[in-house]
Parts: sequence; structure tokens; C-alpha cells
Amino acid sequence: MTYDEALAFWYGRIDYERRQPRPGDLKLDRMRALLRRLGDPHRRLRCVHVAGTKGKGSTSALIAAILRAGRLRTGLFTSPHLCDVSERVQVDGVPIGREEIASRMTEVAAAVRELDAEGDPARSPTFFEVITALGFLHFDCRRVDVAVLEVGLGGRFDSTNVCEPLVTVITNVSYDHMAILGNSLEEIAYQKAGVIKRGVPVVTTAEDPTVRRIIDHVAAEMDAPVIAVGRDFRWSRERPQPFQLSPVRISTPDRDGSPMPLALFGEHQGANAAGAVMAVERLRRAGLAVPDSAIRDGLRGVQWPARMELLARRPVVVLDCAHNVASARALVGTLETSFPVAGRRHLIFAASADKQIAEMLSLLAPAFDHFHLTRYRSNPRSADPPSVAETLRGLGKTDINIHPGPEAAWQAAWNRAGPDDGIVIAGSVFLAGELRPIIVGDCQS
Repeated sequence: MTYDEALAFWYGRIDYERRQPRPGDLKLDRMRALLRRLGDPHRRLRCVHVAGTKGKGSTSALIAAILRAGRLRTGLFTSPHLCDVSERVQVDGVPIGREEIASRMTEVAAAVRELDAEGDPARSPTFFEVITALGFLHFDCRRVDVAVLEVGLGGRFDSTNVCEPLVTVITNVSYDHMAILGNSLEEIAYQKAGVIKRGVPVVTTAEDPTVRRIIDHVAAEMDAPVIAVGRDFRWSRERPQPFQLSPVRISTPDRDGSPMPLALFGEHQGANAAGAVMAVERLRRAGLAVPDSAIRDGLRGVQWPARMELLARRPVVVLDCAHNVASARALVGTLETSFPVAGRRHLIFAASADKQIAEMLSLLAPAFDHFHLTRYRSNPRSADPPSVAETLRGLGKTDINIHPGPEAAWQAAWNRAGPDDGIVIAGSVFLAGELRPIIVGDCQS
């Protein structure tokens, strides 16, 4: 199988990132059957499993950065990708190569076709199950010391939930994917807590009492110890100076809370860093040798593009993947403290139609003067810009422009912005992924 054939096969599967799944579509039987035909590579991996609504990607990247700094061969599985599908499966910070994708997909495709041949559509592996199996297979073939796995959707029935982790992490939990996970915070938290395994320690940075109660209840049923923020470890982050990264202080049973550098903007990243450090300390208790210097170096050197990413200063250009209410709130707070502008503020926005767009815009709208609405091309779930414009008008905004594509929206904002202005791109990882290469090129030229 060539690389192009591998991608054609993969993109030919049912893709719940592009089509909203129905209740009952997500299950683990297919994933287990697929992995069985591949020799159960996931059972040979030492894993960290990271779930949550907000912060799970950043926390995964932080854990991986610390482990790499400690000279452990580290796999990182994340989704969705930003600019290239290879980003989803990385070893030591390097995305899987084209030849490796072709080789691994050849094995995965053979197993998938065996399941397809059974004639039961419910047993046919999906797009996400295929890449999850490929990730497990790649990490096993590359003999990683630890694989850090970010949950794709929810937790309880996510394809990654077949793993057998050394430690589980549950970050902040809030409203998202409600058509699948439930309309109440209790229901959503229950789905996230489905990643808890019997006897496996759970590190959580969730602070909402309702969420914590659900996590504690599920963990008690599974005899899994809970290490919770605010009780077992604490963090604080110094108020930043404009355009400057501020240090984070993390206090744990093994750490005194001295300041450490953190290469990510936003106060909320302090919580993610604290969760990552606490997870690494549990890995040390499990026998992994991770020196203190690796924790400091990992926090200082982590790279996680399109998360409050400052791409230019005149005008200020900030690229972010904020796609739910919690992340929109964090974005507004970070703009106020870290990226103040003296001039006008422009927002380039596109979001998936199933998101809480009205609620997100109620937070974002007061922070901006001009709005550039579009739809991304890489996923059909993008919301209709005229409908988004009507929501903004209902919030009292009038300077609204609709553009046929992300590139046109960027060029309009870039051409209109003065040196003292600010441009923010937000609403979806799909929008950020389509625009980042273009913005980087324009800002560096």
C-alpha cells in the first residue's frame, strides 16, 4: 500500500469527526476486535490516558514534553490534527512519516477488511478507530517507553479507552458534544469518568463540585485513588506582563512550589501544567525515572501550536482553537492580560454547527470591534456564516463581514488592521489548521 492508497483507505471509513454520531454508534467492541487481529499492540504499551473537555490536548503535550526531556522515548496520540494528519501520531515530537503510515496502514487495512467481510456494518471500523489502531501499532513497533493518549470524544466509549494506563488524567469538564454526551454536566462528567480503570490512579484538575462528585463516585467503584487539584496538589500563575510568559508554581507532595517557566500563554495553562506534573510524579512512583530537571525543561520547551499562539506583534495576531464556552472564556481573559492592543480588535471566526455558538459569541463579542465570518473547508460541520452574523447582530454588533473562505477572511482582516490593532482567529481547530500556514507566511514576510 502506498501513502496515497493508505490515506484513501483511511478517509473512506465512516468519520464521526465529519458527521455527528448517533447514540449507539460509539462502542468499544469494534476497536477490541480490530486490535485482536493486530496482535493487541496496546497491551504491550505503558500509557497515560488523558480525558476532559478543555485542556486535555495541552496536558497531553505537556506530559509528553516532560517525558521527552527525561530521555524517555515518548509516543503522543492526539486529535484532531491541526495542519497534517501525521501530527496525530508522534514519537519524540516527530510526526509519523509517509512510509511509516503506508506500512502500518497496510497491516491495519488487512484487519479492517476481515471485519468488513463479516457483513455486519456495525462491526466495520471507523475513521477514528483506524487511526487509533495505527497509533497503537506504531508506538509498539517503535518501542516507545510511554505513550500519551488524548481521548478523542467523551471517554467511556472512545476508541482510546481500550488502553491499560499507568495513570489516568481528567482535566476540566464543561459543556461540549452534548448531542452525544448528554445535556447535563452530570451526564458529561459520567462519560468522561468512563476512562477510570480499576486500581489506576486518577489525576484531575476539574474543580466544579458536580464534576468532582461524579469522578469521586466512579473512582470509588473502581478502587482507583483520586489525586485532585486543590486538595492533593495546587498551582498558581503570576499575573503576566503584556506579551510575556509568566512562571507557574506547582505544589505537590514531592514539590515545594518554586516558580518554573511555562511556554504557554494563559492562566488556565497553569492548571494543565499542574496536572501534567502530578501525572509524571505518579509515573515516577510506578518506576519510571524522570528527573526534576526534565519537568522544568519540559514545561519550558513544550510546543503546542494554535493554543493562544502569538504569531505577530504589529499588528498583534493570536491564533487559538477556542471552540466551546470554557475555552472562549479563557481566550477573552488571556487577551486582556497578555495581548492588550491600543487599536481596533478584529475576530476571524468559524465554528462547527453543533457547538454552543450563541453562548461563545456572548463572551467573545464584547472583546472585539470587527468581525470576519467564514466557514472552513476541511469539515462539512462548519456553521452557516449568515446565521452566525444574525447572532452577532442580536448582541448589538454591526461591523460584520462574511467571506467565502478562511483565506479571504484573513486577507480582509490583515489588510484592514493597522499596526496598533489586534487580529484573533478562533472558533475551531479546523479553522486554525487551515489558516496557520498562511498566517505564518504573511507574518514572516
